[in-house]
Amino acid sequence: MKHLLTVEQLDAREIEKILALAKDFKHERGNPKSPQPLTGQSWALIFNKSSTRTRVSFEVGIRELGGSSLYLSTNEIQMGRGETPADTARVLSQYIHGVVIRTYAQRDVEQFAEAGTIPVVNALTDEEHPCQILADHFTIGEKLGSLKVRKVVFFGDGACNVCNSWLFGSVKTGMEMWVAAPKEFQPSLEFIRRAGGQIHVTEDIAAAAKNADVLYTDVWISMGKEAEAIERLKALAPYQISASVVKQAKPDALVMHCLPAYPGKEIASDVFQDHRKTIIDQAGNRLHVQKAIMALLAGNR
Repeated sequence: MKHLLTVEQLDAREIEKILALAKDFKHERGNPKSPQPLTGQSWALIFNKSSTRTRVSFEVGIRELGGSSLYLSTNEIQMGRGETPADTARVLSQYIHGVVIRTYAQRDVEQFAEAGTIPVVNALTDEEHPCQILADHFTIGEKLGSLKVRKVVFFGDGACNVCNSWLFGSVKTGMEMWVAAPKEFQPSLEFIRRAGGQIHVTEDIAAAAKNADVLYTDVWISMGKEAEAIERLKALAPYQISASVVKQAKPDALVMHCLPAYPGKEIASDVFQDHRKTIIDQAGNRLHVQKAIMALLAGNR
């Protein structure tokens, strides 16, 4: 694994390796004898989108692995003025040891990886959000004991980056994936075809939620979609994770949200409060999983 650009690129063995190492990092956090594979390294964070969890978890993770981080907003570097990702990659490869990129176009991340000579981590694009989904898998395994034969249901905007990554991740780890969404917000047939496996797409919320192990949602108005807010809220309103939806799932089902959340929209306020610990733990696990990803990439240079 030279880069982490998509969940699609990973095989089951690589996912297991990432999750196993994340477990070790979580257990050993704070131990002064923990491995520091980024010692002497400098990693850049190039962000074209605002962030709370992603930026903080990566910066803290780099430091805990012994490295130093450099935050670069695209408003402050030449990429924001038209320099190509490829040229930026070639130059930064002379200075730094790895880069974390959060941007709009998936192709920008891919071009950076193709042109540069350093590891590249996709910290979110419009197409995929691999670090989030790997942290989600870690959380499910941690709380339910296993990923095998778990039924995961994604509610709402099934055409978003988080759901795209979930399609690939569920198939690679042996889970049964359902997407409950109105037709105009269902995953593309191309992504479903590429993912393969047990993927079910429906407008029937009750059928999707029945006997589910995990109920999952994301914001309905992603960054860059603000102009569509009124239409999106109207179309997606029936797909809220509400108490009645939760009752259709298994009694011990997890309710998950990648945050930020807007209780009262994609998830009912009472449901969010009842399952807040799982959701906060899910966010916390980003740190351990991302440390594992960077450690593995650094070891493969």
